[in-house]
Amino acid sequence: MAEKVLHIHPTDNVLVALSNLSREEQIVFESEKFLLRDAIPGKHKFAMKDLDPGDEIIMYGVLVGKAIEPIARGGLIHTGNIKHASNEHYSKQKDYHWTPPDVKKWRSRTFNGYLRSDGRVGTANYWLFIPTVFCENRNLDYIKDALLQQLGYAPSHKYRKAVSKLISAFRQHGDSGALTPQSLISEEEIVISDRLFKNVDGIKFLNHEGGCGGTRQDSETLSKLLAAYADHPNVAGITILSLGCQHLQVDLLLNDIKKRNSSFNKPLYVFEQQKAVSEELMIAEAIQKTFEGLIEINKAGRTPQPLSKLCVGVKCGGSDGFSGISANPSVGYASDLIVALGGQVLLAEFPELFGAEQELVDRCSTYEAAEKFTRLMKDYDAQARAVGSGFHMNPSPGNIKDGLITDAIKSAGAAKKGGTAPIADVLDYTEPVLKPGLHLVCTPGNDVEATTGKAASGATLILFTTGLGTPTGNVVCPTIKLSTNTALANRMPDIIDVDCGGIITGEKSLQQMGEEILEYCIRAASGVTVPKAVQLGQDDFIPWKRGVSL
Repeated sequence: MAEKVLHIHPTDNVLVALSNLSREEQIVFESEKFLLRDAIPGKHKFAMKDLDPGDEIIMYGVLVGKAIEPIARGGLIHTGNIKHASNEHYSKQKDYHWTPPDVKKWRSRTFNGYLRSDGRVGTANYWLFIPTVFCENRNLDYIKDALLQQLGYAPSHKYRKAVSKLISAFRQHGDSGALTPQSLISEEEIVISDRLFKNVDGIKFLNHEGGCGGTRQDSETLSKLLAAYADHPNVAGITILSLGCQHLQVDLLLNDIKKRNSSFNKPLYVFEQQKAVSEELMIAEAIQKTFEGLIEINKAGRTPQPLSKLCVGVKCGGSDGFSGISANPSVGYASDLIVALGGQVLLAEFPELFGAEQELVDRCSTYEAAEKFTRLMKDYDAQARAVGSGFHMNPSPGNIKDGLITDAIKSAGAAKKGGTAPIADVLDYTEPVLKPGLHLVCTPGNDVEATTGKAASGATLILFTTGLGTPTGNVVCPTIKLSTNTALANRMPDIIDVDCGGIITGEKSLQQMGEEILEYCIRAASGVTVPKAVQLGQDDFIPWKRGVSL
């Protein structure tokens, strides 16, 4: 019989409901009986003993909250009877010793990637359009409309065809007739074989709202971010559109590209509107030069590369009470496999590491990395507190509804995506990954700001876990969606790539699930499997201005 509850860590004083439990239901766990004082929704927790105000709530083996009113044994833990609490007095206290997983069956495995001249390997081959300022977004949209459909990169024609069907029905019947949503989108989408350039995986556009206005520091940060995307292993060529008078001058961007990679040698074309004869001629020239560049980068092909060349970002969003139990630790096991194979893993979302700091600083390979992590975390939280917020206010209404009722509960589960490997280094926003191993990257928890930052540091794939479902991707980094529960995978099959719900039902172990995730990464990195986010054109990109964003 399937278990009804889960005790995550031996020191925890709460049990997690794996399905909806009724009030006055008797639960037996390890020969101990619990009479439920409340209905316990699936994913939520109940107390294993009577708790008084001020008593600590322990989950994942760490402090995640304190009772603010009496909670009876078998009583529901909720936002009305506990508050956030965590160990905020952390520092590196010991050296960390790690036993890596056995990876001998993957030692000789390869993926088919794009080898760049600096030795890095892309999982895709993209041409990238970059505006230095928001004034050029409209021109990018014109170019996007001109190029994508005719070259075979438009994500879908089905919605245009849906409108055509509605127009036809209205002309014939005066209304939408007998059409249904299913009949409106029944047409097939463009497939890869329609592409003119077989070795170019896409043409991508970095529309943004920055580059002028705001502070000069905003433009300087944006310049470093755009430089990181130009230098990204998945990017083979770049077209830059500039107005001319904005804060983010072209020279600043080009200098940041060279600072980041002194051997940068990708085709790069710059067009400045205030020096052009006309907008039309500038756009026409940009299209022509880009077409010539596409011919050039199409000469590249995928070649077998060792798994040590993988750089994988790990992210959670739309999280639920199962995130830290199923999908996140499964991704963590895959992360450990990648690190053991010599690859790179990037764990970000600093507001969602709040409460898990002590374990993370102890796992840092050097005291310098531990001190940098501590400084970045405390400075970030202090900045949030200065405007009346703070990391403790991070959980969203959706998180809370599905069992993540304090930031420490959310963080303890979110940190599981990083597995158990030592932390090789700590990176500030836009800093590039240079070493093998697990890295912490300073970003907000916000889904798109975080994935934007991971790609900036060099992630060439992103593993994105979700319990509620979220249509998030990244403009240059293929994003793989993993569900925490099978109900979500069945309800939203159009966005979920991997179902980790077998962990909850007991059908699969974390090791089995982690190995499946690694195999999916190999297929996605080789272009054999195209993640749903890529198929749907979820090309998200939101720069972080370094202001308060959780």
